[in-house]
Amino acid sequence: MTAFMRASDAFTWAMEHDPRLRSTVVTVILLDRPPDWAEVRQRFDVISRKLPMFRQRVVQSPPPTPPRWEPYRDFDLNYHLRRATVPAPGTLDEVLEMARVTEMQDFDRARALWETTFVDGLEDGGAAVICKFHHALTDGVGGVQIAMHLFDLSEDLRRVEPLPPEPAAAGSGLLGGYRDAVRYDAALIGGALMGAAARVPRLMYDSVRRPVTTIRSAAITAASVYRTVRPINRTGSPLTTERGLNRRLGVHHVPMPQLREAAHRCGGALNDAFVAGVAGGLRIYHEKHGVPVGNLHISMPISLRTKDDGMGGNRITLMRFDVPAGETDPARRIEAIRRRTAAVRNERSLPYTQLIAGVLNLAPRWYIGSVLRHVDFVASDVPGVPVPVYLGGAAVRAQYAFGPTIGAAVNVTLLTYVDTCALGLNVDTSAIPDYDGFHDAIVAGFDELLSMAE
Repeated sequence: MTAFMRASDAFTWAMEHDPRLRSTVVTVILLDRPPDWAEVRQRFDVISRKLPMFRQRVVQSPPPTPPRWEPYRDFDLNYHLRRATVPAPGTLDEVLEMARVTEMQDFDRARALWETTFVDGLEDGGAAVICKFHHALTDGVGGVQIAMHLFDLSEDLRRVEPLPPEPAAAGSGLLGGYRDAVRYDAALIGGALMGAAARVPRLMYDSVRRPVTTIRSAAITAASVYRTVRPINRTGSPLTTERGLNRRLGVHHVPMPQLREAAHRCGGALNDAFVAGVAGGLRIYHEKHGVPVGNLHISMPISLRTKDDGMGGNRITLMRFDVPAGETDPARRIEAIRRRTAAVRNERSLPYTQLIAGVLNLAPRWYIGSVLRHVDFVASDVPGVPVPVYLGGAAVRAQYAFGPTIGAAVNVTLLTYVDTCALGLNVDTSAIPDYDGFHDAIVAGFDELLSMAE
């Protein structure tokens, strides 16, 4: 059967009628020298043949069926792989400016949803790769899996596997699309009925034998679903309330051993310290502008990926909750975030993520958009490559990921590489016009945490 978008991906896809809510992800890889670009191109070719969505476009289906992935005859690898030279003086700032412009541009929706630019001309003879992809194509962990098909463990080029055959282009016309949509809807309804048939007798039995327990369990589940979809009518921040189309990208490096040590001293994990550092930076930014701040609304990606899931693909759900950004004690802030994050990871609504997204797809877009634009920040922690790697014979110096703001004032994405936490800052400049002050505040927020590890 035709591959249809998951309900959660269809939700984010539909939200993009508002360009402020685009789900575009950009990654930047810095290399010590120009790699063998022909070799790198061939590896992208292999990936595009092994992962169907890299050669597919998104096609609308008859409502209420979600959009579907469809191979097309006009796929051109050279369209998706470009070459560029960074303007002098060839610093990271020039690369980030190229990435910023790339991140703000929408995809050509008649084509596959990814682009890669090979960049020459960096100072000290370096090079860079700027990758842009839609979040429906892959999540952070899936992106790292894909990257490992590009990277080597030494500068010696490994033998590239023979090219798989090119995927066949779609042959069905309009009627074929309708047939697939009808089959999809029928399968969905059939699955729901079978599920109900399996659960209703058990529910009736439990209602008779343990009525109080059954009602309590149902109420807890309903409350969890409400927390997942509850409306947010205003930002937690009284300062960063505007939303616009322009972005500013920035980076910051944090040593992973020290950040993890700071977390462990407070009974938390690396992710708890990461979120605490971002929250602390936001508090300092508000203080610089003379505005008090308390709790802030965060969207955090929660991975639902299992060992049976293949390479790539989007297997996350976004959970929203509040964090105590106004807490000045970094240890207490980590402890509070640890408790709240643990509660979110154990929400009963998580197994129903796709069902919830399917229901939300029926809600008015203006309503959902207004909810997303009241989230204060997004924080995403992506475990990267733990050892030094090479791309086309060139050593990877650093890697950065810039996740989408999807309506928030800023997205801060942590991507680890060896023993470094690389932070990618994607800032909505309408919400945070004082970028330099914000960057300094983020640095100070993490310095608060690192001081606990000394």
